Amino acid sequence: MTNRDIAAIFDRIADLLEFQSANPFRVRAYRNGARKIGDLNEPLSATAESDGGLTSIDGIGKDLAEKIATLLKTGSLPMLDDLLADIPATVLAILRVPGLGPKRAAIIHNELGVNSLEELRKACESQQVRDLKGFGTKTEQTILKGIDIAAQADVRTKWAKADVVAQELLKHMQGIAGVRRMQMAGSYRRGRETVGDLDLLIDADDGGAAMTRFGEFPSVKEVIVRGGTKMSVRLDSGLQVDLRVVPERSFGAALQYFTGSKDHNVEIRSRAKQRGMKVNEWGVFKVEGEEETYLAGATEEEIYATLDLPWFPPEIREARREFELAEAGPLPKLIKLEDIRGDLHMHTNASDGKATLEEMAEAAIDRGLEYIAITDHSQRVSMANGLDGKRLLNQWKAVDKLNDQLAEITLLKGIECDILEAGGMDLPDEVLAQADWVIASVHYGQNQPREKITERILGALENPYVDIVAHPTGRLINRRERYEVDIEAVFAAAAKHKKMLELNANPARLDLDDVHCAAAKRHGVPIVISTDAHHTGGLDVMRYGILQARRAGLTANDVANTRTFAKFKKLLGE
Repeated sequence: MTNRDIAAIFDRIADLLEFQSANPFRVRAYRNGARKIGDLNEPLSATAESDGGLTSIDGIGKDLAEKIATLLKTGSLPMLDDLLADIPATVLAILRVPGLGPKRAAIIHNELGVNSLEELRKACESQQVRDLKGFGTKTEQTILKGIDIAAQADVRTKWAKADVVAQELLKHMQGIAGVRRMQMAGSYRRGRETVGDLDLLIDADDGGAAMTRFGEFPSVKEVIVRGGTKMSVRLDSGLQVDLRVVPERSFGAALQYFTGSKDHNVEIRSRAKQRGMKVNEWGVFKVEGEEETYLAGATEEEIYATLDLPWFPPEIREARREFELAEAGPLPKLIKLEDIRGDLHMHTNASDGKATLEEMAEAAIDRGLEYIAITDHSQRVSMANGLDGKRLLNQWKAVDKLNDQLAEITLLKGIECDILEAGGMDLPDEVLAQADWVIASVHYGQNQPREKITERILGALENPYVDIVAHPTGRLINRRERYEVDIEAVFAAAAKHKKMLELNANPARLDLDDVHCAAAKRHGVPIVISTDAHHTGGLDVMRYGILQARRAGLTANDVANTRTFAKFKKLLGE
């Protein structure tokens, strides 16, 4: 089982225990365990065999370690089976209704036989819930209103889509008298690939004026709550946005606190306590008995400096390795968009792209790129008008001709070549040998067993003419799970054969994800951030890939296409 499989199981156990009103500390142990496991870039199977064993993982005690060992050995867990036997899976959706809570959810389930959100809706509409002890008419109406919210709770918004909303909102909020600072926080600021909601912080003299403007944002569907310093709204899309007005001296503290992550902030509070201090959204305070003295809070930099820490880029605030890196010396300089010199995955109208070869080259020049690879689909992808050997060789002649005409950029003769379901490449070696750049991809047979898909990818990495594997796990965010693949074996093979792996910058993919990119770096495998553009505007998605790379802690040196073309050719062994 993969780390993600085990993390998902621990999260499910926490949900089930919470529904049963189990000991909160027990619930928290599984929830924290799931989070820690999900952030690991080393497989649990390897950790289990190391000297420290599974208990060397922060937050994993003897009990959780034994359960992980059982899952690794058998692929199942009797405890989970027992819990699932007691509680129908559909009942868990009830827990997502705002304000309901596990105890009340259990009452509704046990006394009314409600097993799903739809049954809960019917029970409210038929006025059965109000008659339960401790509920009443108002509670029933609140539950009914929250059912639609609960139904959307598991559908997180892609960062790219949330970014459009965030930028429109910031523009809308400009020009309010007395506003000194305004910034987005939360998982959006940390660059997570999906966000649950948006958080906007404002330092202003008149909070009321800011809230009034906030309520006038055109996309607001309803105002959930408005208080003295906080206002929450729901947009037409279902996305919730929270506005907080904070004092000038606390703005940095609030920004740090509401940016998170939760685990990062837990470590911050722990370090403060060790120094006789307290940190919260209001600032850093020296604690002496009952006395608390304000020390800092106006900026994030002074919050961290008070604790003898550097300012952490928001993308790495996940309590993975940032504190360890800070103690080892200066933090690594994370990659930036302007570091990118080439884009090595794009399509033209020769396959399923919308622009010509010349148009894609001109668009790349406009964006300041030094080199690009033209990588249309191979013949197996017939629905995309994939190229056979003859058409591909003709395209490469056109690439050579265009290179003679363009002084500002170099075009590589490339192909996105499918890894066939039975194994092997979609085009013969004698064709691939003439390429400058060969991408291997899995588009078909994604439901094959783990061993088969892994075997196919490893075979491609062994091919002397393949340079890179694109979107290596095949996932589509919120639409398609990763296919089953031994990703550690892929990393090892890529390192052995001196091949690269792609971070596909398309916001629907972002594959490899941040944890996998960090693992690839650990293996010494160069990452290529590519747009997979199918039209000229598609070249602009590069920034989403950069954000994901920053979350992985990657520097420019970790990314192959930050190199000059001369240095990139050396990386290819030319």
